Formats: sequence, C-alpha cells, structure tokens
Amino acid sequence: MNISVELTLTPLNNTYKTDIIDFISELRNSKFKLIETALSTQIYGEYDELMPYLNFAIKQSFLKSDSSMIHMKIINSDRSNYVADF
Repeated sequence: MNISVELTLTPLNNTYKTDIIDFISELRNSKFKLIETALSTQIYGEYDELMPYLNFAIKQSFLKSDSSMIHMKIINSDRSNYVADF
C-alpha cells in the first residue's frame, strides 16, 4: 500500500532553523519522493518501507534537539500527483 505523509517539524528552541534544515536534508537523502512547501514536507512511498524510515529520521531529529514536536498526517494512497481542479 502506498501512502502520502505530510510532516511539519517544530523545534521549540533557538536553533530551530538548523534543526529543520537537518531534518529536511535527511529526508532529501532518502529514496522516497519528496515535495517541499513553505509550511511542510510531503513524502511518498510504500507503507512498509516508508514508516520505518520515518521512525528513524524523526528519532534522529529528536536526539539532536532538546525539545521538538512533529505534526504528521498520513493518507493511505499516493497523492503525489494531486492537482487542484478549482
């Protein structure tokens, strides 16, 4: 099953820019399709491959920061080709 995941990392510290850049850089180095927007990062892939990778990437980000939160939305389909039709 392919999934679409929207992620927003919110570090609660003064080094938030570095923390966000490091997290996005980790995601960019993955084999998964990535779409970046000003407010979130979207990543697409097969559930059984993508979820363990996200577990790793999020944990690495949390280990580098004193306090962060992540907002994550998961859709059980590949929405990477979505185009608004209105």
